[in-house]
Amino acid sequence: MTAKSSINEPYININGNLKKRVLFVITQSEPGGAQRFVLNLLTHLDKDQYEAMVAIGNTGNGNLFRALHAEGIPTHRLLHLVRDISIKEDLKAVSELRKLIKEYRPTTVFLNSSKAGFIGALAARCPTKLKNTKIVYRIGGWSFNDPGTRWQKWSWKVLEWVSAKWKDVIIVNNQHDFDRAIKLRIKPRKKLVLVYNGIETYKLDLMSRDEARTKLEIPADKYVVGTIANLYPAKGLEYFIRTAYHFQNKDELVFFVIGDGQERPELEALIKDLGLERKVFLVGQLTDAFKYLSAFDIFILSSVKEGFPWALIEAMAAKLPIVATRVGAVPEIIEDGKNGLIVEPGDPEAMAGKIKEIMDSSHLQKELGIQAHQTVLFKFELDKMVQQIEDLL
Repeated sequence: MTAKSSINEPYININGNLKKRVLFVITQSEPGGAQRFVLNLLTHLDKDQYEAMVAIGNTGNGNLFRALHAEGIPTHRLLHLVRDISIKEDLKAVSELRKLIKEYRPTTVFLNSSKAGFIGALAARCPTKLKNTKIVYRIGGWSFNDPGTRWQKWSWKVLEWVSAKWKDVIIVNNQHDFDRAIKLRIKPRKKLVLVYNGIETYKLDLMSRDEARTKLEIPADKYVVGTIANLYPAKGLEYFIRTAYHFQNKDELVFFVIGDGQERPELEALIKDLGLERKVFLVGQLTDAFKYLSAFDIFILSSVKEGFPWALIEAMAAKLPIVATRVGAVPEIIEDGKNGLIVEPGDPEAMAGKIKEIMDSSHLQKELGIQAHQTVLFKFELDKMVQQIEDLL
């Protein structure tokens, strides 16, 4: 049996051995890559070996809290950890997290995302270095690759370089980010590791095509180009919309975006300016968005910056033909012309050309979908990802 008496006392497993206690720290509670990683990992970690708590910042819509509570995973809200830079709040967040670490006494503090990565590493070091606590940092895409000013990019490079020395292990999810870390000498105390994302291909519980289209209010005769993405600058949704403009005279073709975020007003204005109100639809955030993939005929990844996009491998597992931009891990996932088609980021004309290519060939559409599914099945399964993380813990 498992014994527990308080937050300060360690869990004991069935063999009488101490479990490894892991405190996960993440900045936001809204859906995203880091949140998806934490949820997937924690629902598959060996419960006889690990006890976990997730400390979540005070930004987002609370989806991660609800998902973790549904799985019986304890959480803690960090009131001062927020997404945007705020010296006052950030200093309070360091103190707040330091106190939690000392109370919870984890064997490992597992930091997720750039902001939590810096705040968490600083908390483990200041005012003195915490002993007997491993610091692991997983980054889903370096922030200095995000759209922004030269000053912002430079600042993130400096913060990552400085704080790397406070971390034992840094995990990246694509070769591009691994190589960037080497080039910029972002070097942790022990090692830099590449761990690809993974999903349970055969457990991808999609809706039927009819059900998904009914819920999204898509008529049966429409051909749907779709994506799942937060409405952030890095997702390049401006180019997704401009791609739709190339099909303004094709009434049977519509474009759907599942997701929400800070860029909604700008994207809505662009749709209106281009006269695409009946062509492009921003349907908002949906719970378990991947279940709606069956409503699509083609999946688009229009990002200008990525790490390893979960939505991409979910769409591949759903046997959809893919058109994706050459960013982050995409060239490591997609073999152009075999299991998907690749274009350069920020090129809506090229993306429109690839969509036409797929629409004009039912054979190509089917073959790309089959090969995409096989790729995920053999290369990006969840069990492999979990095992690699457990080895690090």
